[in-house]
Amino acid sequence: MSREFLGVGWKFPVQVAPDGKIAQSQHEQNIEESIFLILSTSVRERPMLPAFGCGIHDLVFAPNNATTVAEVSTSVRDALVRYEPRIDVLAVDAFAAPEQDNLLLIRVDYQVRANNARSNLVYPFYITEGF
Repeated sequence: MSREFLGVGWKFPVQVAPDGKIAQSQHEQNIEESIFLILSTSVRERPMLPAFGCGIHDLVFAPNNATTVAEVSTSVRDALVRYEPRIDVLAVDAFAAPEQDNLLLIRVDYQVRANNARSNLVYPFYITEGF
């Protein structure tokens, strides 16, 4: 079964392939990198696409409590629903990393719409960076 419908794009982070061209990612890897890119981009960071990105970066100095966890989860879900049409977001869970008060681990469970393949990724988000 061909998986070309899942897409091909630049590898993230951008890399140069051994042949001197821009490295490419494809299929499920392209979707995973796209999710990581959305979560890594803060809203208003891109001048030509000011709404693109995820609002979690507005919470960098927020306290590590239940309110922040809920805001992070909602922001991640909203960003992925809006900017990654190839997936259905099944669950978004944020939880504090063991023994690291300034780190939230964001687990995203998703399903690829085109082939119903389920996957997940964990995105590290550092809060209270300045403390």
